[in-house]
Amino acid sequence: MKRNAIEQLLVWKNSTDRKPLVLKGARQVGKTWLMEEFGRLYYEDTFYFNFDEEDELQSIFETNKNPHRIIELLGMIKGKKILPEKHLIIFDEVQECSEALNSLKYFCEKANEYHIISAGSLLGTLLGTLLAKPKSYPVGKVNLLNISPMTFDEFLAASDEGLYSYYTGVQKGQQIEEIFHHRLLDAYNYYLIIGGMPECVQSWITHKDPAEISRIQQELIELYENDFSKHNGKVNSGRILMVFRSLVTQLSKDNEKFIYGCVREGARAREFEEAIEWLVSAGMVLRIYNVSKPEHPLKAYEQLNHFKLFIFDVGLMKHMAAISNEAILLKSDYQFKGALTENYVLQQIKAIYDTEPKYYAPTSTNEIDFVVQDGMDIIPIEVKAGESVTSASFKNYIKEYKPEKAVRLSKLGYEINDSFVNLPLYLANKMGELV
Repeated sequence: MKRNAIEQLLVWKNSTDRKPLVLKGARQVGKTWLMEEFGRLYYEDTFYFNFDEEDELQSIFETNKNPHRIIELLGMIKGKKILPEKHLIIFDEVQECSEALNSLKYFCEKANEYHIISAGSLLGTLLGTLLAKPKSYPVGKVNLLNISPMTFDEFLAASDEGLYSYYTGVQKGQQIEEIFHHRLLDAYNYYLIIGGMPECVQSWITHKDPAEISRIQQELIELYENDFSKHNGKVNSGRILMVFRSLVTQLSKDNEKFIYGCVREGARAREFEEAIEWLVSAGMVLRIYNVSKPEHPLKAYEQLNHFKLFIFDVGLMKHMAAISNEAILLKSDYQFKGALTENYVLQQIKAIYDTEPKYYAPTSTNEIDFVVQDGMDIIPIEVKAGESVTSASFKNYIKEYKPEKAVRLSKLGYEINDSFVNLPLYLANKMGELV
């Protein structure tokens, strides 16, 4: 599979300011595959160590602080000498050994010629390590990279090489031929069903069995919920589960704003704030804040008590909401269509802008789905899932603020108008280069 993060890893490899790298992200998003594939492509050899499978590794880090001695011992275990620059060292499931995580500080300070990538799921164990043992985390001594499910372009590269080739070649202002427009819309609909979890994408490529996709998605959800129950940190695991299971209900409301009462009748913020933070930090939930003003810098205008929560993968959200494949493929209207489409768009645009997307809702009847900061520009984004593309809120925003850039995402074709650009939904993650 093609993963865009390979390019980011290559930038890390060639950086003069390189530090040991820590990959973050939810379970099953492809971190292990990514590290091993990167080693295969760009290094003479890869030395892989899994702290969950190899308990005896912990003793090396418990008794040694000298990174050169650690390298010597690790090389002895593998029966080969580990060379700086030429070899990639992988520490997987590093949350199982806080001493190994802490050793990255010494590698940064005393042996940075060795290329080390670590990964660990933030579900439960890694986050618990960071909260319970802050001294074990090498603050400021590591580079961080978030790994998410496959974006639409990655899905397309894996599932239809020819269509992906056309997709990557789309240029600013280019007319997209009708045959390709419809084929890309079909691929977009498939992506809503399958999502970007690598196991689901691989299964679809191999078997083309929607029932198998549904089975995998159910297993993943159960895996995550079991992780919640195993969590034994200071955050109540029951509350984590309650927030997670409330997401579909939260997004079914007209304004989609997170309401604590939807988690449990009479619930208050102080009861569930830590559970939400756990889910966000674990990469399971995407949170966007309302802003009081759509002005630069957006961060300064966040309303921390007004936010929405989306699931980190649109395919899992579709499964959690029990939306039938028929509803999506036959292009019918259904209750959750708008929220599912927004979930998709959020996944795509998070990958292309440096600052977190927000939304702008000055009143209960006036809302811009997303606003993103691009340099000094604030770009309003209107998302339209159905056939109707008119929006009084979007029209009024453009009239009032006269933004340099404005985007409507819909199933219509690519068109540059005087006041905004209409992008087909399948081009959401090319927005940065097309707008």
